[in-house]
Parts: sequence; structure tokens; C-alpha cells
Amino acid sequence: MFKVLRGNPTPEELAAALAVVQARAAAASAASVAPQELDEWADKGRNVPRRALPQPGPKAWRSTYWPR
Repeated sequence: MFKVLRGNPTPEELAAALAVVQARAAAASAASVAPQELDEWADKGRNVPRRALPQPGPKAWRSTYWPR
């Protein structure tokens, strides 16, 4: 709902102002809907090892750097 506080706008001026406000609201809602895609270099999943790490134990140090 809009309320004119001062002045006496013509119907055309009021329609133009309303069109601008509606267009800005539509652009803001469209921008918030689109998911932001991350660059592959910024992906946190790259830091997760792809193989299981050895479990702590008396001989775990032996298998730490073994190729799989």
C-alpha cells in the first residue's frame, strides 16, 4: 500500500513510481532465488581425503604414507 504524503501526483506519475518499485522488488527476489555457485578451487570438499586414514594404534605410523 502506498500513501502520497505531499503533492498531488498525476495517475501517470504514480503508475511510473509504482512500476519502478515493483521492478526493483522483482529483481531483488530473483537475485536471492538463484543459488550462488562456488568456484571449484573454493570447494571445501577438496581438502577431504578420498581414502580412509589409518586408525590410531601402535603400528598406524607404518601405513600412513603407503600408496593404495
